[in-house]
Amino acid sequence: MEDEELLSRAAWHYYHDGLTQADIGERLNLPRLKISRMLEKARRLGLIQVQINSIYGSCLALERALSERFGLHATMVIPALAGVNLNDRLGQAAAQYLMQTLQTGDMLAIGWGDTVTRALQRLAYTVASRNISIISLTGGVTGYLQGLGLPQIAAPNIHLIPAPIVASSVTLAQALREEPQIAELFAMTRLAHAALVGIGATNAQATLVQSGYVSPAELTLFQRMGAVGDILGQFFDSHGVPLDIPLHGQLIGVSLEQLRGIPIRIGASGGSQKVSAMVGALRGGHINVLVTDEDTATALLREGA
Repeated sequence: MEDEELLSRAAWHYYHDGLTQADIGERLNLPRLKISRMLEKARRLGLIQVQINSIYGSCLALERALSERFGLHATMVIPALAGVNLNDRLGQAAAQYLMQTLQTGDMLAIGWGDTVTRALQRLAYTVASRNISIISLTGGVTGYLQGLGLPQIAAPNIHLIPAPIVASSVTLAQALREEPQIAELFAMTRLAHAALVGIGATNAQATLVQSGYVSPAELTLFQRMGAVGDILGQFFDSHGVPLDIPLHGQLIGVSLEQLRGIPIRIGASGGSQKVSAMVGALRGGHINVLVTDEDTATALLREGA
């Protein structure tokens, strides 16, 4: 029996037939612990999709208010839950939105960061079964995509920019962007139906700082220049206007202007430290679909007034 078929059988017995994990184990001749792990794997791969049919299931009032305030195409707000990894929950929600949005043969453009990675982990089955192509919006993506458990995705369907996200100089960055292979990938991003990006804050926990691409001293300078956050390594102010800084010339990736050419631009982010960055991204129109939690949603409406 194929692994995917076994996962599907276990999921069907548990969610549709109402069998306990012990009952399923007896039917499939497997220990209960194995069944538990299989159900978790099926959920993470996207084989299992949970839909809550309630107006309160996704904080509808906050979704409507955010969509109206910032002119969004769609908003998904998940209930607050203390003591659980927020990026993991937001990644799950972003994956759920994409499962409902992506059609057979579509292309999904991706940024980089923890929340994006967690969403991709849960999209493996959807991407493979619908023949969806993945293309990176920046360099530096290859490293964090390794080990995601996406073996069933055909290699020709994954297009990653073979370069770091930040080059050592503006001259080198320009040369890399003009390389035929990289230039072709940049052109391909214009074919994407949807993009999934993270929104970075300007603090010591920012991915760019943690990865060593931006030093704490540089970050302090950017803050003094008005930076509130970044998308794809590009820092912007409270109105979403990109800063004029040398770092942007060293980036290997699409610009925020080019990003806005993609029809569906999903920003998945949350937490009190991200609110100012998210407001800037929303005001700048860099994203038109927002995935966040209800505490952050409330703060966004307050700060973005």
